[in-house]
Amino acid sequence: MFSLRAFAAPLLLTLAFGGPVAAQTRTVELIATDDMKFSTTTIEARPGESLRIVVKASGQMPKIAMAHNFVLLQPGTDPAGFANEGAMHRGSDFIAPGLAGRVIAKSTMAGAGETAEVTFTAPGPGSYPFVCTFPGHVVSGMQGTLVVR
Repeated sequence: MFSLRAFAAPLLLTLAFGGPVAAQTRTVELIATDDMKFSTTTIEARPGESLRIVVKASGQMPKIAMAHNFVLLQPGTDPAGFANEGAMHRGSDFIAPGLAGRVIAKSTMAGAGETAEVTFTAPGPGSYPFVCTFPGHVVSGMQGTLVVR
């Protein structure tokens, strides 16, 4: 015989907590300094995981001369080439309009003492480059990899 109580309790718990596994957003903090490096160069995630990337810009230089962002790129995108193409596009945070389709997720620019963030769902398994698009930063080593497995 079917027991309504045995069915209702798990159903109510599932509805109350947003599904069988409630989606949690994991925050990854990247410290970005005037030496043009991210504090973390490898981020690991699971496919479908919700990630919140927070870029904290530390340093002393004015934002016009030194700012940082997080831009996650499609696999196979050349980080240096991508950054070089965007160098003249300050209005779009140094992302060339013709290459915007290579961007999976991006934050705005953060100057000294500021933070910028972006929340996104990790794509399928693979290695995805991430960069700071401020001119000269990628060639100085301000890049990393999101590894999804």
